[in-house]
Amino acid sequence: MTQKERMKEGRLYDPNDGAIMREQTARAHYLKEYNALGQGDEARMRELMEQMFAEVGENCYIQPPFYANRAGEHVHLGSNVYANFNLTLVDDGHIYIGDKTMIAPNVTITTATHPVLPALRERGIQYNVDVHIGKNVWIGAGVIILPGVTIGDNAVIGAGAVVTRDIPANVVAFGVPCRVMRPIGERDETYYYKDREIDL
Repeated sequence: MTQKERMKEGRLYDPNDGAIMREQTARAHYLKEYNALGQGDEARMRELMEQMFAEVGENCYIQPPFYANRAGEHVHLGSNVYANFNLTLVDDGHIYIGDKTMIAPNVTITTATHPVLPALRERGIQYNVDVHIGKNVWIGAGVIILPGVTIGDNAVIGAGAVVTRDIPANVVAFGVPCRVMRPIGERDETYYYKDREIDL
């Protein structure tokens, strides 16, 4: 079994394998061009996203700069996904992001990790576990989402959270480590911030 086959199956593998590194290096030009673009370049940005990502729905926008190990090769975006500055995607494994999800600045989503056993880490060995983010999720600034996490539809992840375990749908969660603080409920249908009423 090749190292790339091991990578795809979620097994322990050597990420510095020659074939893996050649593929990764060959995709670096996408990020260089994308990150040189900005407002007014949306058409070219869309073309690049379609080339970079495994899947990209309609009306997706990622504000440059953004970073990805494999330039988005293993990233699956639904429709109407928005991400602000400095999104970092460690996409050695697959990252699935559902429709209408919004991502604030400086968010990191990582699928790659390393074994606890020191002897394996000395050899540079790693493994990947996919991340699944549902529809209509709001991920606050500076959030870190670790390998293997699933976040349910409509969840809100508060700024600065470190998401180490699954978060269910329809909740507000934050903290280090991230934990559910409350469900999204009736009060949220009336107030959008403290005592400010929804008026539209």
